[in-house]
Amino acid sequence: MWSAGVLVSVFLAEIALQGPWTVLLGKRRVIQNLKRYGPQNHLRDKQNTPTMGGVVFLLITLLAGLSLFLLGRWTLRDAVLLLGFPLTGGAIGLADDLLKFFRSSSEGLRSLQKFVLQLFAALVWSYVYIPDGLLVLAPGITLEGISGRSILIFFLVGALNAANISDGLDGLLSGMAAMSFAVLLILTPEGEADQLAAILGLGLSAGFLAHNFHPAKVFMGDCGSHFLGGLLVSVCAARGMLLLILPLGFMMGLEVVSVIIQIIAIRGFNKKVFLMSPLHHHFEMSGWSEKSVVYSFWALHAAGMVLLLKLLGDILICP
Repeated sequence: MWSAGVLVSVFLAEIALQGPWTVLLGKRRVIQNLKRYGPQNHLRDKQNTPTMGGVVFLLITLLAGLSLFLLGRWTLRDAVLLLGFPLTGGAIGLADDLLKFFRSSSEGLRSLQKFVLQLFAALVWSYVYIPDGLLVLAPGITLEGISGRSILIFFLVGALNAANISDGLDGLLSGMAAMSFAVLLILTPEGEADQLAAILGLGLSAGFLAHNFHPAKVFMGDCGSHFLGGLLVSVCAARGMLLLILPLGFMMGLEVVSVIIQIIAIRGFNKKVFLMSPLHHHFEMSGWSEKSVVYSFWALHAAGMVLLLKLLGDILICP
């Protein structure tokens, strides 16, 4: 009952608060500044869409975390462990969004600046999570010392950027995130701290999808995508199943790989592998409708999660 109550409360709160927040963003002209080299239909159809909808994620999360702590469902360590990194990641994304707004530009923090901030946040969180340097990748699989901390930081920073890169089409990231948190919810014990965090992610993602489904009324911005990526990896790590991020972040990982391949191809061979990266833009440029790309990626994400969980299930989730 606790789990169902938290899920319904978060879901309804996200739907209820996102509406007036979107209206306020529109009045203040807090709109998405699109990249001129992006798909041209985006410049036509999305140029006046409000952004920074992810601010509501941060507000609801702070209220939910405080409520769970005061009600005795979470300890202070639970709250810090599960929410510290996603909230910090969301703050970094918010700084990026605000710079874009005040500059009236599609460019906010420089890539190096953002990476350094992400790296610092991951480093601090790693000392909270594994003060002794012993990292649990999956039941019975551990790493110690610098290697363990380095792998953890790699996954933490990677999750922030994978989610951010995947947030390029209406409903794409929010839909995939909702699926991932739903699976994570099934894999975590009833009523435990990490399950409640997974419920929080599911409620926020699904609630936001009501506003973000094509045609989107609002975008989540970097603050929202950083938060969702950070929460997903934090819950996997807190569960002692860090490697679970591989199936749960299946399509997000492929999006990152497509960007890496494109960069190597252009800088190393002066050629393109994709018409545009990340991968979802390649299909758009190939003539697919936005809805077709989103539905296909949702289906691939679900299939990829199922396949990898079948292949790695005995390693990832065995007692």
